[in-house]
Amino acid sequence: MATPNAEIALFENRAFFEKALRYGVAHGLIDAAKLQAIRTEAPKGMVQIARYFGTEYLRPDLEKARLRMVNLVSLYLENTSAADLHHAALQLRENSLLSRSKGGSDMLKAMLGLPQNTHFGMHEGRGFRDEQIPILERWTLKSLDEFNAELAKRQRVAQVMDTAIWFAQAWGLDVDTLEDEGKDAEAVIRTALIMGSGSGKPTDAPDWVRFQKRIEALRKKSGATKPPAFALPSDFPQELQAAALALVDSVRSDWPKIIDASISVKKLFNQTPAFMGRYFWLDDGLAEVEEYEREVSAAWDKATGGHEDEGSLLTLFLGLAAGATPQTLLSEKSAATLIRKIRKSGFKPELATQFIQTHAPAQFQSDYAQMWESFVEEGRDTLESDADYALHDALALLRRECNVTKT
Repeated sequence: MATPNAEIALFENRAFFEKALRYGVAHGLIDAAKLQAIRTEAPKGMVQIARYFGTEYLRPDLEKARLRMVNLVSLYLENTSAADLHHAALQLRENSLLSRSKGGSDMLKAMLGLPQNTHFGMHEGRGFRDEQIPILERWTLKSLDEFNAELAKRQRVAQVMDTAIWFAQAWGLDVDTLEDEGKDAEAVIRTALIMGSGSGKPTDAPDWVRFQKRIEALRKKSGATKPPAFALPSDFPQELQAAALALVDSVRSDWPKIIDASISVKKLFNQTPAFMGRYFWLDDGLAEVEEYEREVSAAWDKATGGHEDEGSLLTLFLGLAAGATPQTLLSEKSAATLIRKIRKSGFKPELATQFIQTHAPAQFQSDYAQMWESFVEEGRDTLESDADYALHDALALLRRECNVTKT
């Protein structure tokens, strides 16, 4: 004879569908006609489920289909009724058994259609796909608690991804671009917080050049040791704020290193393991080349002062090789000082060659290098000769080849 406790345990282990059905019958909510309708629908549903996951011609598949159908109905009833047996019994009375089974299946498909992780490189879009049928098959036998736990986890992931997508769209990027870049959604959000820090307003899509300049600007800013407020844009969706603000603390923890000028931006974000992949920027090689060319051009223009004649350039290169402040025009006195410096401290023409290779316009580098090499080959002995004590020969060389004025 079963003990009372055993009877209670047996009842509690029954599927929620069975509990709701018994409750409905016991309380007069479900009559004999409805019971007969359920008996008629159940075999049809079992065959459909068996066919969907395998075959309806094997008894083991049909038996599993019966268990799946009961569980699918239970999942839907328990979820939509908040485990209220009276409400669940009314659902059984007012709706077909197959609709409740389909409701449970739709719940699982919607959950499985949500992303599992925040890495855009593994993003497969939203919605249930046929290749997930084997996964759905396993979930048809899981409990509502297991479903709710997985749903909550995936919803958090989806919220983080939606937050990253919102920022990306504000930059003019689409999801395909994020997938091509293959970064985590958290990296996109952290970068958005930094790029808009202080104002909360999105900026243009950050390529490496723009990102680097932003970090350098933050390092120069007064009071940079204290992290900014990281305000969100005024039109930022309310439902995504929690996901965005949840990453503020991680940026704040990174802040001391972010503003540490003793380490270059490139080394910090591209070569430091803890920071690699932690922030987002577009890998735009063209933008980097253009920025490099701008920097090279700026350095060249500043050094030459816009003078491109041979005399001015040789004067500039000579100053570099002598380790002096480079100029494109020398007075007689400063030319003599430069020659003495060469004879005292040494002549290093490779310094000028390096400057040409680094800063000269690419289309002229070869010509400038050849011009400089010819000058060095012809004039080095004269410049370094101790026999020319009065500097007559060396000064004559500079007057002829470089830009020397008598004033």
